[in-house]
Amino acid sequence: MGLIRSPFQLSNPSQAQLQPVDVQALVDTGAVHLCIPEHLVIQLQLRELERREVVLADGHRRSVPYVGPVEIRFRNRRCFTGAMVLGDEVLVGAIPMEDMDLVLRPQLQSVDVNPESPNIPLSLAK
Repeated sequence: MGLIRSPFQLSNPSQAQLQPVDVQALVDTGAVHLCIPEHLVIQLQLRELERREVVLADGHRRSVPYVGPVEIRFRNRRCFTGAMVLGDEVLVGAIPMEDMDLVLRPQLQSVDVNPESPNIPLSLAK
């Protein structure tokens, strides 16, 4: 399976006067969180909430800013989360993917809403 990128919209729900930002995000179910580059923190006027330690793909540990709140939209889905400030592109990890009930379609190199719950996200609460 190759890299999957898909369009998402990011916004700052605490700054309603700011325009949302459309991004082409890398979707990675091996990653946990939303990661965004510094320029989006500035553009969305996100506030640093704390610092978090992350383990990178090469095994190194690094302290990075954790900012928020961030609203993520994909088609008829949305979720609210914080984001690690890291890298040079948006990376959508497993937590926001699960929160919006999105699935990967490797054969089509795409992301889609869960076909078993196309109208509203489904979550397990047990």
